[in-house]
Amino acid sequence: MAGGNDISASTVRRWLLEAVGLLVARAPRLDRALQKVTRSGGEVVLIDGTLVRTRRRTGAENRPNYRGKHKAHGLLFLALTDERGNLVWISAAKAGRSSEITTARHNKITARLREAGLGALADLGFVGLDDDPDNPVIITGRKASRNKPLTPAEKETNKLVSRERAANEHGFADLKNWRILTKLRLNAQHATTLLRALLVLTNAEISR
Repeated sequence: MAGGNDISASTVRRWLLEAVGLLVARAPRLDRALQKVTRSGGEVVLIDGTLVRTRRRTGAENRPNYRGKHKAHGLLFLALTDERGNLVWISAAKAGRSSEITTARHNKITARLREAGLGALADLGFVGLDDDPDNPVIITGRKASRNKPLTPAEKETNKLVSRERAANEHGFADLKNWRILTKLRLNAQHATTLLRALLVLTNAEISR
């Protein structure tokens, strides 16, 4: 870009950083994203976590990013989508070994959902997230234990929750289509900036 337009490479880098900053400024905050879903008539959102794979890092920075579940290095992001699978919010990046439920608690997901009057569908990784079982806002399936297998009704409930949650995979797929995500070697802060900029671009592309 610099050579083809007879300008310096440092100028192009500065323009790119400014453009990314403008995009990040448009990325929705959690409370505003939930309020937007409420205003549009939505009643539930879908919550899930995804691992954005990164190149293996050296030294002490390598181990925290390794996620045993995926047997790969990466950064963990939580995302919320609407019922149609459109991304409405993405969390800050956490080290790959972080758990989804801990990340959700750090972002105060349940409190924000109650403030917005919304519920959320989640997978079994979020069992125990809701701190008010008598008035839950997080709906998950049921886990079987060694001495207590699932009943037919509980198995059917798990199928229904999984069927409704399938839409959030479309949101993740749209976001991960960006080629730059296949070669990340960033720290968590820079990765958060990049992902939030791509979220704005993804939603702009989908709404065209």
